[in-house]
Amino acid sequence: MSINMTTTDYPYLLTREQASRFLGIDPKSFDKYIRSHDDLERFMVGRQERYTMKSLTSFIEARSI
Repeated sequence: MSINMTTTDYPYLLTREQASRFLGIDPKSFDKYIRSHDDLERFMVGRQERYTMKSLTSFIEARSI
């Protein structure tokens, strides 16, 4: 999977809602299936987690069957 031109619509650090939209899934599914993994790289901005498109893409590609 490659990151396409639509990535210009997103900031470098994504919120939970933006990350789920980038992946095309519901925020609750993001919490359950993606965010709950300790392997997912994240950054803390205050008390809020932020994600990069690269870390999300790498996480998904590493777990593809």
